[in-house]
Amino acid sequence: MSTMKVTIQQALRDIEEQEQIHILYACESGSRAWGIASHNSDYDVRFLYVRPQSAYLRLDMPRDVIERPIVDDLDINGWDIFKALRLLRKSNPPLLEWLLSPIVYRENSPAIAELRSIAYRFNSPTVLYYHYSRMASRNYHEYIQREEVILKKYLYVLRPLIALLFLEQHNVLPPTSFLETLAQIELSPEIRPRIHELIARKQAGDELGKGTSDERLNTFIEEQLEKRYKQTYKPDTQEGLTGELEQVLEHILAEKPGDDITSVSKNTI
Repeated sequence: MSTMKVTIQQALRDIEEQEQIHILYACESGSRAWGIASHNSDYDVRFLYVRPQSAYLRLDMPRDVIERPIVDDLDINGWDIFKALRLLRKSNPPLLEWLLSPIVYRENSPAIAELRSIAYRFNSPTVLYYHYSRMASRNYHEYIQREEVILKKYLYVLRPLIALLFLEQHNVLPPTSFLETLAQIELSPEIRPRIHELIARKQAGDELGKGTSDERLNTFIEEQLEKRYKQTYKPDTQEGLTGELEQVLEHILAEKPGDDITSVSKNTI
């Protein structure tokens, strides 16, 4: 087990003890989950937790977010299960990415598998399209549409665009991993090598620095953004979703967490 993984596991145990909670799930988010991290990228750990039932039977409900200051390269925070389920009902894209993260530090409840199933079956394409298209547009106009650009920012425009292409080509929820998503879509042979070069340089520890913009990538990005600017989406129906989420909540609140902590890692750090 790597030193950083030990640090993360200890941080999770400390939070459980200090906050008197049970962490159901903990994963990596951000560049490490996307597969484009360099050796000095932060560890963005996100978790879902539940409090004892008595904590929810009060006039003043406990805060539904736990945040810790960033220490060195560890950024760790989490959401209460009530908050998470309400956001899942809205197809919150960051939460969907957490549930599909390829790097899992904790999975202490069978309810997490239920939530993944719900995420696949009930996600709202409309919400996902708007989220990823707006993210790509915002990052492009803020970071790329200028003579000199920070080259790694291209990845923060391309990742949501590739997720959109995956949605359109496969009609299912895209993987959290940028690399996995990229590998499964049809893409121009002019564009794919440019993206892979940026990823390889980022993974190798090259922060990419500033440089002139890539006109071919810019044209590709602008074409994709223009296409989605004109596109309209039908409202999604989510019949039965609330009932399934409430059943999962009942399962979670009925669980009796033991002292042993099971750690699941789909990927090594």
